[in-house]
Amino acid sequence: MSGWQTAILVQMNGNREASHQRRRDPMQRDTPFAGDQQDQLQTVSASEPDVAAERPRRRGRARSKGAGAAAISPVLSARGGQMSFLSPDAQQDIHQAALHLLEDTGLAEAPAEAVSLVEASGGWVSDTGRLCFPRALVETVLAALPRAVTLYGRRDDAELQLGGSNAYVGTGGASPSFLDIDSHEYRPATLVDLYQAARVVDRLDHIHFFSRPVAISGFEDALDIDLHTAWACLSGTAKHVMVSASTPESVDAIAALVYDVAGSEAAFRAAPFISLNINHAVPPMRFDSEAARVLIRAAECGIPAMVNTFGQLGASSPVTIAGCVAQTTAETLAGMVLVHLAAPGGTAIFGPRPMVTDLRTGAMSGGGGEQAKLTAAAMSMAQFYGLPNSTIAGATDSKVPDAQSGYEKCLTVTLALQAGADIITQAAGAQASLMGASLEAYIIDNDMLGSILSAHTAIDVSPETLNLTAMQAAITGAGHFLGEAETLARMNSDFLYPQIGDRRSIAEWQDAGGLTVWDRAHEQVRAILDAPPADVIASSTTDRIIETFGLPALGTY
Repeated sequence: MSGWQTAILVQMNGNREASHQRRRDPMQRDTPFAGDQQDQLQTVSASEPDVAAERPRRRGRARSKGAGAAAISPVLSARGGQMSFLSPDAQQDIHQAALHLLEDTGLAEAPAEAVSLVEASGGWVSDTGRLCFPRALVETVLAALPRAVTLYGRRDDAELQLGGSNAYVGTGGASPSFLDIDSHEYRPATLVDLYQAARVVDRLDHIHFFSRPVAISGFEDALDIDLHTAWACLSGTAKHVMVSASTPESVDAIAALVYDVAGSEAAFRAAPFISLNINHAVPPMRFDSEAARVLIRAAECGIPAMVNTFGQLGASSPVTIAGCVAQTTAETLAGMVLVHLAAPGGTAIFGPRPMVTDLRTGAMSGGGGEQAKLTAAAMSMAQFYGLPNSTIAGATDSKVPDAQSGYEKCLTVTLALQAGADIITQAAGAQASLMGASLEAYIIDNDMLGSILSAHTAIDVSPETLNLTAMQAAITGAGHFLGEAETLARMNSDFLYPQIGDRRSIAEWQDAGGLTVWDRAHEQVRAILDAPPADVIASSTTDRIIETFGLPALGTY
């Protein structure tokens, strides 16, 4: 029997003795099982490098480990959509309310391009100037929209297959402030911060995509901001990238950039590795005219669109969850219709993002139980329609990655996943109600997200996992399962071990310096940034783009 098996037997025997002692002595019943056995178990386990360092492999393809990389871990196939906060009748009621709002109320401030598309398909502009969408049009579009969509990265393990029960988590936020890794104080975010965030996220296994997390400072022209933002993201990671565009002209510039990176327009359209976050509506029930034009132009250029709607419960949408979700659903459906009319078969991701307002201050509050429930209700409508979807979860109100940050992110992300979200943005790195971002938070949240994803992988019930013959042999033989070959095999395949979470004994932790999770995250950030940048774009392509578009060589930072 190996050392780790012996140690676990010692621990089991120690626990039994402690249990008997606690039953004999009532004064000890509130004390934990502790003692030398726990220290011995953890010491021996750590001395078995082939076991302790190995990472699970059964649930996905493991990445190779390079300089500055985190420990190997699996690509977890999480399954969401296991619960709904809305009954089928409630979903139907909200759907009918959304259709009513679209047809009888309509959206104000529609741009001419949107008016032309909708009027050509049976819609009209009301006497009060609002663009109205007949329910027959909406239902026809709903029936025609794709139910399965793939968003691509620029390596084989970076695809996001939306539809069904797959769930993916990533960054986001467009935060104006960035937590400096040297001073640990917030300051305006820069282009280099964005590039470094992309580099860090590229090395983290449980963050599946990179949605632009900060709004960069130092540029005056909106097109320059949009193009430099896209370039920094693409230069730092090969995962799927999400950015935004201020104008249709920015869409054209970003399209030209990604066509060049892909090798051709046709190559990009076949496997789009960038998508646009587009907030086409200004609740309640108004278009952002320029953003609506961006939405239409993105569809024409073959760039997938995140059709996002941000209403604030009690402020720009009704204070009731049902009313807020109905209005948000209507506003989001209006954007989906525009994409379909502009480019039938185009990729549009249903993105309701209703947010809670703290009515004491008027500020958004993204970390509470009400926000988690509101997001889950919005995702229930995405499940009702069967549409590829995205939402926000993880928008903690905490300013730093502390205990508040952890419980708020874990609550909201978990509920969004269980409610059926395909894509969850802002799940990592965002702080201060989306006003700040932190590199250390990406590292910490990666561990958290791994645990959440692992908790949502399918449970295998099969003759192999219910092997009664093997169970009976172990029970009537050795009296434990530690000597079974399957125990060791599944220890290395079915369990996800934290990369910075600490499972050592108190004594070991103190002897090693008593580092906090923040300290360990900071060390990992430094290791990633000190390592040579990964070549996510071929050097010849980089040189050509720098010359053609006048963009900086970010690999030198």
